[in-house]
Amino acid sequence: MESLAGAVMELPVRVALSASGVFLLVGLLTGVWKYAGMARSSDAQAHPYVDIAHRASLLYSFAALVMAALAAVSAWPMVVDLHAVVWPLLFFALAIGTYVVHGWLGDTDNQLRAPHRLGTRRLPGAIVHGFMLLLVVAEVGGVAVLVAGAWCTLW
Repeated sequence: MESLAGAVMELPVRVALSASGVFLLVGLLTGVWKYAGMARSSDAQAHPYVDIAHRASLLYSFAALVMAALAAVSAWPMVVDLHAVVWPLLFFALAIGTYVVHGWLGDTDNQLRAPHRLGTRRLPGAIVHGFMLLLVVAEVGGVAVLVAGAWCTLW
C-alpha cells in the first residue's frame, strides 16, 4: 500500500481537498449572509435557501474531506478515483449554487414544488427532476466507487 503522504499528492485527493476548502469558505460566507438576513428580519429568520446554502456548504466541505481520505487509500487507478471524486463534487457545487440563487432571488422556499421557479421564470418539471436524477447518480455512484476502492485496500 502506498504511503498516505504519497497518496495525498494524487490528483483526486488534491481536487477533493481543494473543493473542501472552497465549500468551507462558501459555508462561512453564507453564514454571514444568513446572519444579516436574520438581523434584518422581523421574525429573526433568513430566507430558507440562504439557510440551506449555509448548511449544505458546511456539510459538503466535510463530505469532500471524507472523499479525499477514501481516494487516498483507494485501490482503483487514479483516473477512476478522479471521476469518482469530480462528479459528486461538481453536483455538490451545482446544488450549493442553486441554493444561493434561490436565496438571492427569494423566489421559492421549495425548489421541488410545482410550479418550479427561477426568479420570475417557470422551469419545466422535467429539467428539475432530470437534474435531481443526475445528481443522485453522480453523488451516490461516485462515493460508492470510492468506498469500494477503499475497502479493497483496507480489507
